Amino acid sequence: MVRHFVAWNFAEHLSAEEREAKSAQMKQELESLKDLIPGIVSINVYLNQLSTSDSELVLDSVFVDEEALKGYIVHPEHVRVGTNYVKPITCNRKCIDFVVD
Repeated sequence: MVRHFVAWNFAEHLSAEEREAKSAQMKQELESLKDLIPGIVSINVYLNQLSTSDSELVLDSVFVDEEALKGYIVHPEHVRVGTNYVKPITCNRKCIDFVVD
């Protein structure tokens, strides 16, 4: 299996109210991809970071293999969610992918 972590910060132009509403919508849209894209084992978005964190939003997902991850990246539903719900509210993206035993 392959684990895919992505971390972001909120875009600076968002108010606190916008952050709360838009991040909840982003979470819902990303987590719904599990039922739409083959090869996703699990997908979770975490919004309640501790003060010790240097990122504000985290995607933690697991795929059956690297090919499934590659398919997810270019899948039209993932592209739609990224374009409409992730990119408009985030900045400073960090990603790490690795094989898990």
